[in-house]
Amino acid sequence: MTPFLRALLPAALLSASLAAAAPMKLADYLALSGPAPTAKLAYGSAPSQYAELFRPAGAGPFPVVVLVHGGCWTIKFGGIGQMRNLAGALAAQGIAVWNVEYRRVDEDGGGYPGTYQDMHAALDLLERSATANQLDLSRIVAVGHSAGGQLVQWIAGRAKIPASSPLHRAHPLPVREIVSLGGLADLRNERALIQSSCGRDTADLAGLPGPARPNVFADTNAAELVPNGSHTVLITGELDTVSPPRAARDYAARARAAGDTADVIVLPGASHYDEVAASSPSFKLVLPAIRKALGMPH
Repeated sequence: MTPFLRALLPAALLSASLAAAAPMKLADYLALSGPAPTAKLAYGSAPSQYAELFRPAGAGPFPVVVLVHGGCWTIKFGGIGQMRNLAGALAAQGIAVWNVEYRRVDEDGGGYPGTYQDMHAALDLLERSATANQLDLSRIVAVGHSAGGQLVQWIAGRAKIPASSPLHRAHPLPVREIVSLGGLADLRNERALIQSSCGRDTADLAGLPGPARPNVFADTNAAELVPNGSHTVLITGELDTVSPPRAARDYAARARAAGDTADVIVLPGASHYDEVAASSPSFKLVLPAIRKALGMPH
């Protein structure tokens, strides 16, 4: 166990987190639900271009979690609805949640560059909505699951995207704290894993090379947008076969070698789905990591 994890958890909480529980299956994940959001705000005209705001009770300003669902970049495996389970639990902690929907590769306009442009637009809308909703954008962490882990890790490096790219933004909202839950973030080095876990080819996620864009990873691959001053916590289930602990450790090593900071937490006895369920024993490890990233007592 890493010193980072020991610092997050007192002994009693750590003992509770190790309690035996059956790992969640895909059907358990698809059955997840949570409270209705405070508001639903569109950032574009397509059906999937919106975010849900979960605003805690009381007066702000509130720290903010940008929450990005997974699902192998496809509409087949659920998404924003399942993440309401985690969003509701975080809102109960006094944390505002910006739960992002986006166009996936099997939707019109999804894939490259549309999915990434949706992330830009969702964060732009968050920035415009912050004052009215008492959101403290100086305390912000992006939390993504699986394919959403790839997207939040990409968010951290947006300022390094080349000016020649359609994904370049001159002054993106900085998000330096990242929590990736079973993320599939390294498009270049994990191509085989992404193919075997999700049936996705690089072209689905990064586009095709051409004379104006010979390197399709220069603006899409989080591992090539480091160093960017971020701190990434990669959390993955011990029994996760979609994004196994080995993938988290390999990404963390690349981030550290580039000059950023990264920590790995392996959830005992957990699958790819326990990572996002507030009802799972794994939440006792996930929640302190999020609170720590926000500068809250943990």
